[in-house]
Amino acid sequence: MKALIKKFSEIGIKDVATVGGKNASLGEMYNRLTSKGVTVPNGFATTSYAFWEFLKDNKIETPLKQLLTKLNRKDYSNLETIGKQAREHILSGSFSSAFSKDIKKSYTSLCGKDLKEVAVRSSATAEDLPDASFAGQHETYLNIKGENQLLEAVKKCFASLYTNRAIKYREDKGFKHDTIALSVGVQLMVRSDKGCSGVGFTIEPESGFENIIVLSGVWGLGENIVQGTVNSDEFYVFKPSLEQGKYPIIQKKLGDKKLTMIYANKQQEKTIVNSETPKNKQQQFVLTDGEIIKLANWAKLIEDHYQKPMDIEWAKDGITNQLFITQARPETVHQKRNKNSLIEYKLLEKGTILSQGNAVGSKIKVGKACFLKSPKNVGSLAPNTIIITDTITPDWDPLLKQVAGIVTNKGGRTSHAAIVARELGVPAIVGCGDATQTIIDGTLITISCAQGKTGYIYKGELSFEEKEIDFQNIKMPKTEVKMILADPENAFPLSFYPNDGVGLLRMEFIITHNVKIHPMALVKFDQLTDISLKKEITKITEIYKDKKEYFVDKLSQGIATIAAAFYPKEVIVRLSDFKTNEYANLIGGKDFEPHEENPMLGFRGASRYYSDLYKSGFALECEAIKKVREQMGLTNLKVMIPFCRTLDEGKKVVATMAENGLKQGENGLEIYTMIEIPSNVILAEKFAEIFDGFSIGSNDLTQLTLGIDRDSELMGKLFDENDEAAKQMIKMAIQSARKTQTKIGLCGQAPSDFPEFAAFLVNESINSISFNPDALLQGIENINKAEKSLKIYKQANDYIFFE
Repeated sequence: MKALIKKFSEIGIKDVATVGGKNASLGEMYNRLTSKGVTVPNGFATTSYAFWEFLKDNKIETPLKQLLTKLNRKDYSNLETIGKQAREHILSGSFSSAFSKDIKKSYTSLCGKDLKEVAVRSSATAEDLPDASFAGQHETYLNIKGENQLLEAVKKCFASLYTNRAIKYREDKGFKHDTIALSVGVQLMVRSDKGCSGVGFTIEPESGFENIIVLSGVWGLGENIVQGTVNSDEFYVFKPSLEQGKYPIIQKKLGDKKLTMIYANKQQEKTIVNSETPKNKQQQFVLTDGEIIKLANWAKLIEDHYQKPMDIEWAKDGITNQLFITQARPETVHQKRNKNSLIEYKLLEKGTILSQGNAVGSKIKVGKACFLKSPKNVGSLAPNTIIITDTITPDWDPLLKQVAGIVTNKGGRTSHAAIVARELGVPAIVGCGDATQTIIDGTLITISCAQGKTGYIYKGELSFEEKEIDFQNIKMPKTEVKMILADPENAFPLSFYPNDGVGLLRMEFIITHNVKIHPMALVKFDQLTDISLKKEITKITEIYKDKKEYFVDKLSQGIATIAAAFYPKEVIVRLSDFKTNEYANLIGGKDFEPHEENPMLGFRGASRYYSDLYKSGFALECEAIKKVREQMGLTNLKVMIPFCRTLDEGKKVVATMAENGLKQGENGLEIYTMIEIPSNVILAEKFAEIFDGFSIGSNDLTQLTLGIDRDSELMGKLFDENDEAAKQMIKMAIQSARKTQTKIGLCGQAPSDFPEFAAFLVNESINSISFNPDALLQGIENINKAEKSLKIYKQANDYIFFE
């Protein structure tokens, strides 16, 4: 006789047909990974044989088949009725005495002397196939204690094979209903009701970037994170740093975690309930750095064992403080995606932002806002419908395939809504907080997930373009092609574009958008006299006792994200190059910035770094870079000094950096300088004695050569990088760099806008050219044409082409 029950110790990944993907994976990890330190709670599983026997004993196989023949497969208008009747068939059945006895015996054996709480999870026997996740299709019951409660929960799991969403999912995937059985996993509960829990991906879930592990967590039981009821904490871990034993956490994002799911009192009908999270715990990360790293190591072990990206669930017992892995399944979205091809979306106009949240996917859609409180009694929806709701649970799944987009108040990137939206290819913006208040029902809106990790909902219809790019058809030139980047949110998707690294990482964007506060206002926080300003800074930096640490953390995380995205390729970060009027716009900035009539030529760039007015602020910049390079191990990061007017100034800055722990040559540190002032060109050979490389800033060099403010509306027409004087300056700089064997590149728009400018740079044998992402592909084309023409010319004149 076939077994009705199997212990986790008796099953492995080969048993998917017997116990489903979820239980087979738990057994596999329990047997194969616990010896490597991965902790998995013990348990047992009912088998597919037990399910088929249950249907046979209660004579409900035929009624279920007949019932599903009545399903309206055109618009699924009777799905709710069919699902309800199917579940009633199963719930009205009875377990055989042998099956009931086996469940009770296994439960007692699992718990020992005292019966313990268990989690009861559904696991379909076709679950977690490469092209299907079954995520959230069937039910899970937590905090189940006692034999009667357990038997009831098992039967409810059986019935959940016919939830409306599960029926529709199988229809969409082409699975035959009568070929799929339901196994039930019974697993010792981790007391995460007193601790925390969450999910993780061994791949960046939006872009598919493979060197990142993303962990999300909430206080209490994990249902809140799956259902998207609360906004979770997020942690990004860089795999190469993890493997090298370096500090691998490159991003930490604090979620509000307003609710905590806990065990219900015995008097309550439900077994779990939500309670309000105390304010101090909302402002605290659910995991310590050590715990994040431990979970990330486990996630990597699981990924290595299965040889594919994985989606995991974890929990921390609040009584023992022990971490556990409670589930693992293959990631099902990115393994099917062609990484050499993508569809690029781009907004063509600005609009009024109604709300914003976490972007899921990369699409842009225009549609009509449709407010829904629940999926009940909702028939078919128009294809251009964009659902606006508070949160989305698995009950919504049948509706999601019909719509153009999804917007929710609650939820994170790892919530059920986000997972299903990715699988369906439906753009979603989750965790907006105020979407149901700021968007008007029935109005036309544009949702954009094409601007990084933040998604935006715009008023009305905005024009946009979409184009397919096939990277396999792009030939890289011999001249290095690099990117100009500023926003860490775009780093992972942009890393898939053809490139040789990042020639210019603009630090100013990270300070403006991520830090927001003037560094000197943090250094001298205790000396601030403006009470309202101190309150504003205190609120932003609430979780930091040391205000300076806030600046270092935020800046280092932004820089590290870009350095990690392009690792091990070279990434050159330019130190802050705000002008005084721009610095003054930061929070607290007005108290620390002098007023200048011409900030463009004033207190900016290198001159700030050794000045008493900013020296302690510059020390924070250095500390952030040191953290990225030394603690995180991202030694592909190089540093560039902007607006260095004199040789003496260059030496002072290099010395100041060394005083702050960034010593040139140590741990491979290279220090570049911008060539953007005529003095840099004239004395390039001497600047080469101080710096390891040059990057021509063609905009500033042109305006200072021609004496034109490039921002002036009156003089704008005269500003031209193709001007002969500007090009002569560039030519002189390249020749000096060649003479001193110093690496030299150029950052600017001209090589993509003007093919002849690209040809000029190639003819002068520049090492690299850096482009803004939207100009990258055109720039590559222009360089390829220039190199081809140069090769033909040199061959015709009996020259050997420089390799």
